[in-house]
Amino acid sequence: MAERQLLPALRGGRGTRSLLLTARGLSHLPRGLGTMSGLEGLSLRGNRLRRLSQEMEALSQLKVLNLGNNNLDEVPEQLKSLISLEKLHLFGNKINRIPPSVFDGLQNLVLLNLNNNQLTCLPPEIQRLKNLKCVSLDNNQLRSIPKEFCCLRKLRELHLSHNSIIAIPEEIKYLMKLKILILSRNQIEELPDGLSKMKKLRVLDVAGNNIKIFPTGIESLELEELYCEDNPLFEKKPVSAIQEEDILTLKELTARFILTQLDNKNVYLHRALKKNLEVQTILSHKQKCAHCGRDFLGMWLECVQFVDVKQRMKTSRNLELLPVRTLLCSYNCFNHRDHSLFGIAVP
Repeated sequence: MAERQLLPALRGGRGTRSLLLTARGLSHLPRGLGTMSGLEGLSLRGNRLRRLSQEMEALSQLKVLNLGNNNLDEVPEQLKSLISLEKLHLFGNKINRIPPSVFDGLQNLVLLNLNNNQLTCLPPEIQRLKNLKCVSLDNNQLRSIPKEFCCLRKLRELHLSHNSIIAIPEEIKYLMKLKILILSRNQIEELPDGLSKMKKLRVLDVAGNNIKIFPTGIESLELEELYCEDNPLFEKKPVSAIQEEDILTLKELTARFILTQLDNKNVYLHRALKKNLEVQTILSHKQKCAHCGRDFLGMWLECVQFVDVKQRMKTSRNLELLPVRTLLCSYNCFNHRDHSLFGIAVP
């Protein structure tokens, strides 16, 4: 039956550009498919395919392939031969594994849809897909995202909702072209500071996680949409508390002295620092006090600032004030802080 359905297209031979074999009950690829070397679009969605035959490797001109809603349990390795492929749909299968070698030939891929599968991890080799612009991995079982994923510098959309992700790598800051980031319904407890450096980000959805506070600088992003309902966000309920005096370590005192001298253009210290790469590395992790503006290294007081973002972006309905992480260098600054900064109460 499948071969008979394919006959009209086969008569077109190399001239056939598009073939639709959706919901035909196919359990294997029809014979003769490999002769259609000029094919650019192929839909096999809604069949019963478990494997792909070697004939698929002959379709080197294929640009769009839809294998959604089949019975695949891994991404077929034959796909690495599809060197012209730009859009690949693999949603609604039973995929629990991606062979690393499959990425070798997919250098032109711009869209990858793996929604509704059973993936628990992504191979680091996914970084080879340098031209990817949209990746969708909703409704899988992912527990983490490899830092190599953040090498996909052309990525504009990333969908990761309904997984089991606990943390997002700090390297996400390298996805500088990302505009849409969907992380809803995971188990994320803390967003990385690098998120605040993604200046092109316009849509952020972190609804349904375990987030209490947003990273420093998030309020400076030009977000158009922010969704964060169903998170245990800090609430603005001020209480008074007695704060202890600061007791800084010798390392912290030394680091703060050096950082102050560098700010004051101490020429001799600048020269000495150029010869000591280890000290340069240590001091590169400095942060700035939100009150006095002075630099510090590794000891700080974590505070929260409640930012009204509802006027300039579309937000979750119940969101009035966004709790943003803010760092102070000392209790002295805390006691002289602006009234919009609050310490975090420990229950």
